[in-house]
Amino acid sequence: MRATGATDRLGYPRSMSGASRFDITRVRLRQYRSIANCDVRLGPLSLIVGPNGSGKSNFVDSLRLVSQALNENLDNALRERGGAAEVRRRSTGHPTHFGIELVFQGESFAGEYKFQIAAVRGGDFRVSHESCLVVGSEFGGEPIRYEIRDGQVVFASDGVVVPRVTDDRLLLATLSGQESFRPVFDGLTGVNVFNLNPDSMRSLQKPDPGELMHRDGANVASVLENLKRTQPELKVRIEEYLRQIVPGVESVDRKGLGAYETLEFRQRVQGSRDPWVFPATSMSDGTLRVLGVLVALFGPTGEARSPVVVEEPEVALHPAAAGLLLEALKSASTLRQVVATTHSPDLLDSPALQADEIVAVRAEDGKTVVSALEPAGHQAIKDSLYTPGELLRVDQLQPAPDGTVQSELFA
Repeated sequence: MRATGATDRLGYPRSMSGASRFDITRVRLRQYRSIANCDVRLGPLSLIVGPNGSGKSNFVDSLRLVSQALNENLDNALRERGGAAEVRRRSTGHPTHFGIELVFQGESFAGEYKFQIAAVRGGDFRVSHESCLVVGSEFGGEPIRYEIRDGQVVFASDGVVVPRVTDDRLLLATLSGQESFRPVFDGLTGVNVFNLNPDSMRSLQKPDPGELMHRDGANVASVLENLKRTQPELKVRIEEYLRQIVPGVESVDRKGLGAYETLEFRQRVQGSRDPWVFPATSMSDGTLRVLGVLVALFGPTGEARSPVVVEEPEVALHPAAAGLLLEALKSASTLRQVVATTHSPDLLDSPALQADEIVAVRAEDGKTVVSALEPAGHQAIKDSLYTPGELLRVDQLQPAPDGTVQSELFA
């Protein structure tokens, strides 16, 4: 039986037991790829809107880099992107560093985490600055903080034991064993940025525990099987949204094929009393992508309910279904923070979207500008004169004028 109280349009409770929610409420970047600087506030739902090639993916990639650098190590994260010299922005000013600063909010704590990476001649790098501040009720309301600069400890709160500092690793990963910093580590490493690939989802897959979906959705069959066993109500929720967005689809399950597995869909066929069974190879890119988006939104989380980022969830989806997909995004944002990139006016054609839920992106002379909407567009949406989709169609979803990031890190 579904719980009563605040529910989504399918009647499911707007809450989730288990892991605690962790939101990133503000992102400040400096010299990160095409972004010279930005200072962006994120809410429970944030849609990053801009043309192709404007830099939307660069913005969300900064969140993925933090997660990857803490989960694996900083060297791996940078090498995947071509090295520190490729991550720092190229410009006539020849910057030698890039910086990321995140403000976060947990259920019983808040704070900020920031670091700056300097490129070193020969393609190497070093952590020139890193700090973390946590304030929470479990710490008696007292701030817990550490700060390092150029390999030296500048400050550490009483009780914070700082091991030997190395300039090629982020200290937060080492300090994650200490109680005060563990929730921050769990929240940041749990950030998932999905760029779903229907071909990967369609191919035969090696079974895995299915505890988290891969970035491209390649283990979606294992994730669905895990949900079926451990959280069947979430699998039912995914299937109910899938039925609404892709009419005819009844359900989807894992299908074992020897040492491999795949997806098996049940779909209504006119004239047949019972649904027919179709393998993943028979399903469209749009159907597979929608399934992947729904599993990303409502699927299992790690130690914290960290933000989930989905790149262009509307790709290969019929425009008429975009409104239902937006409802799924908004419903999921009541459970965990949701960030999505898009350039689809159909997805934004809803009076339910708030102006503060839109982050506008533009590329100007090779420089990406990322910010809240400029005042005229913001007011037009707030006054219900236009939907964000209508403004996008006439190219009026513009970022506010770029400003200088005000931060000690970037001073």
